[in-house]
Amino acid sequence: MRRPLGADLVTALWKSLPSAVVPGTVDAEPLSGGAVNDVWRLSQADGTTYVLKGSLDAPPDLFPLEAAGLRALHERAGIRTPRVFEVSAHHLLMETLRPRPDTDAFWEAAGRSFATLHTVRGEHFGWDTDGWLGLLPQENGPTADGHEFFAERRLRRYLREPKARRALSPADLAGLERICERLPQLVPAAPSVLNHGDLWRGNLVADAAGEPVFIDPAVCWLWAESDLSMIYCCDPPPDRFFHAYEEISPLADGWRDRMPLLHLREHLSVLAHFGAYGDTVARVRDVVRTFS
Repeated sequence: MRRPLGADLVTALWKSLPSAVVPGTVDAEPLSGGAVNDVWRLSQADGTTYVLKGSLDAPPDLFPLEAAGLRALHERAGIRTPRVFEVSAHHLLMETLRPRPDTDAFWEAAGRSFATLHTVRGEHFGWDTDGWLGLLPQENGPTADGHEFFAERRLRRYLREPKARRALSPADLAGLERICERLPQLVPAAPSVLNHGDLWRGNLVADAAGEPVFIDPAVCWLWAESDLSMIYCCDPPPDRFFHAYEEISPLADGWRDRMPLLHLREHLSVLAHFGAYGDTVARVRDVVRTFS
């Protein structure tokens, strides 16, 4: 579990950075962060601000891999991601962004940007390195078979975690195994495309012009529908988002019906991190009843 960055620790971390902006820092304001790290807005006397995302206990490759994922999204698909000024084993220093405006125009622009991401095709499923999803490694070993990849790297991968196994019954595990075996009948074959990997509302913010900016990726090459399932199943945006998405990248018939199945990855990740958290086990059982 992370060690929170109190004011003394964030000061120590900040002073350790090699950046030329260090001497001018006059204030550090905590922002909402995630399960792995803390996030602060750092202000200078001249009004310049930066976002510092840091952890003294993070795996040494976590922030470098996040920076590489942000760069991949921007360079390969042209979508807007935060500018990274510095990266180390303990921190990311990035530009300051704004909360998303939650307007129709914003969600339409976000839908089109997300669809543009999914027009970038991969040669295989996976990625050239493993990554991180929360506190646990995201296994990205490449394969030519999307169904095999999703079963092994996105479902069975979490069934090996002790907390997930303790939360699920033998009947649950058997049902999940049946789903893994039946994936080719449940999910139509589709190409591998560039995935953000963790896109929910909280990972969409805005720039000064109000345009969408994508943060906190867990990139890989996988199906477009698997990427879409996260934002569809976690407090979904208005339908304008999905309509705008389909202007760029039309979806296969029945895609909405498959969203709960593909969202199993997120439910199993939650169980692997936190055990029987909230209604997660009940949600897994609903999916098993429907699809196994």
